[in-house]
Amino acid sequence: MTPSDPPQSLATQNPVEASEAWPAHTVITEDDVIIAAVSLVRLAEICGTPCVHNDEAHPAHPHSEPSKGELASVVVAEVQSAEWRSDLRLHVTINADLSGCSTDLTETRLIGRRSGAYRASVVLECATPGAFGFATDLPADVSRGDLIVVPCQGISLLHTVKTS
Repeated sequence: MTPSDPPQSLATQNPVEASEAWPAHTVITEDDVIIAAVSLVRLAEICGTPCVHNDEAHPAHPHSEPSKGELASVVVAEVQSAEWRSDLRLHVTINADLSGCSTDLTETRLIGRRSGAYRASVVLECATPGAFGFATDLPADVSRGDLIVVPCQGISLLHTVKTS
């Protein structure tokens, strides 16, 4: 299987079209995000995490073709730890540094498994000392080893998101 092979379960899920925060040709399922037929769960399996996928940005007008010159990207990261703290928020540490990316954290998604848990207020933190946290919402049962994906405007480069 290659990263461009569609996931086996896509036909049984109810895929939805993604918002403009995601690259063009993005389909969101219950447990994956697929961009131009590339499963991000499978991409993470093959490449490891963190990983980055760049593609065409959504068009400026809803019924026009994507712009060939504008790009959007996603960062896939693995959860290193998740703990509830006294501020009543879930603090989730990931193996990626998002500080150099133009993220849309309102669109952050859990991939790789389905969750029926309610969405909780989360502080997304990088494992790098001194990095700051980002506020978002994720399922309350997110835990070590889970994969999350964050859409970004413009190009994201792997060397800027790697923490080591």
